Amino acid sequence: MKQRTGIEWTEVTWNPTTGCDRISPGCDNCYALAMAKRLKAMGSDRYQLDGDPRTSGPGFGVMTHQVALRQPYRWKGPRTVFVDSMSDLFHARIPVDFIKQVFKVMEDTPQHTYQVLTKRSARLPKLVDKLAWPTNLWLGVSVEDADHLYRVDHLRQVPAAVRFLSCEPLLGPLSGLDLSGIGWVITGGESGPAARPMAPEWVREIRDLCQDAAVPFFHKQWGGRTAKHGGRLLDGIEWDQMPGAAHG
Repeated sequence: MKQRTGIEWTEVTWNPTTGCDRISPGCDNCYALAMAKRLKAMGSDRYQLDGDPRTSGPGFGVMTHQVALRQPYRWKGPRTVFVDSMSDLFHARIPVDFIKQVFKVMEDTPQHTYQVLTKRSARLPKLVDKLAWPTNLWLGVSVEDADHLYRVDHLRQVPAAVRFLSCEPLLGPLSGLDLSGIGWVITGGESGPAARPMAPEWVREIRDLCQDAAVPFFHKQWGGRTAKHGGRLLDGIEWDQMPGAAHG
């Protein structure tokens, strides 16, 4: 069964793996970690393994789910699919053989567009020659501040159909961002009771870089107490640009 999502830049989520660990400041208020705790309390069998309390939490231990690999074959009609909204497919504890199985599902279902987002960018160059890269895969890295711009360099080495950046939660300016080889950029502010503010000038700088480089730009949210609290307008415009290859 496909899971509809409120994430503005995708249509459905698919979680062949669950669980993760915090590795950088963008993880500090992880929505998935909080959701995993609730799902464990509700008895969900996918969220009964606890992660390391120093970096993870209740129900957020890393797990692979063989049965989930069958889901995309059953979907009717093309979908844009965010892979592992509750995990990171390139986490060190996800075996390469399982990643290969996930990629095979993507290859077998070319009617769908798959969006994979990772913070474990250092693993990407090591896997370039070990994986068969499907033509319907968009691969992105999270870049929350200038200290993590190195993830963009790792991403450029990957032969994905679209390479994209998720600058969410954007925690500082990304001055020096090089968009060569990048096909899409998303910006967004943090949401929740401990949300850290995002300055409009940080977003404008990224938007202007995208316009100069003819890279599609998507502003997801300003964030705040809730995801919808600050709205989505940037200078009076909703920026919903997407790469042209998406299925509709």
